[in-house]
Amino acid sequence: MKRVLVADDAPGVTHFLEKGLQANGYETAVVHNGEDAIEAVLNRQFDLMILDLELPMKHGITVLDEIRRQGIPLSVIVLSSHHGINHKVTSFNHGADDYITKPFQFAELLARVRARLHNVHVAQSRPSSPLTFLSFKGIELNLRTREVRVNGNAVQLSSREFLLAEAFVRNPGQIMSREKLLDDVWGYTYDPGSNIVDVYVGYLRKKLGRHLIETIRGTGYRFTYE
Repeated sequence: MKRVLVADDAPGVTHFLEKGLQANGYETAVVHNGEDAIEAVLNRQFDLMILDLELPMKHGITVLDEIRRQGIPLSVIVLSSHHGINHKVTSFNHGADDYITKPFQFAELLARVRARLHNVHVAQSRPSSPLTFLSFKGIELNLRTREVRVNGNAVQLSSREFLLAEAFVRNPGQIMSREKLLDDVWGYTYDPGSNIVDVYVGYLRKKLGRHLIETIRGTGYRFTYE
């Protein structure tokens, strides 16, 4: 089931959208300000967001900027009362995929949602050449030979260290929970009594650079841009 995040400060609008989207087979979540929108996108998995521009706490354009800066592949449909072309162009320039003005017909919005999600599905299903190299901020991973270089210098990583480094380099800027890392790297169901993820993060910090892996208290870790 596809998951849609609705970010709008008008309860009437969010209730209307939730009811309509759920009736058409979508799972929904709602936030009412820009800060909560960013937090939801960073910490939960969504396929599409419907975003009002005039959000309290953080403007919709700021939300768009943060999502795109983090490199999160999320389709975003702006839903706004601004009809001017400048607002539309600005939204597209900051990473919006579509723009609908209020008042709107739900049938049109639903068609746009389906079109965006269909386009993403088609793009993801196209065959492509397998990746051989990953790189980020001076770190180079050869996925075929498992060779690692940091600023041009060879670094030896164990197989688990390599998989953990790969998980981070594939998701720069995204918060990676301990649960997800344990599942991706070790294939384990999360055990709150285990500190194996923390131990291996410590190993990576020593080999790749302590400044690259940021601890997100109570959540996990993030490969930082700073």
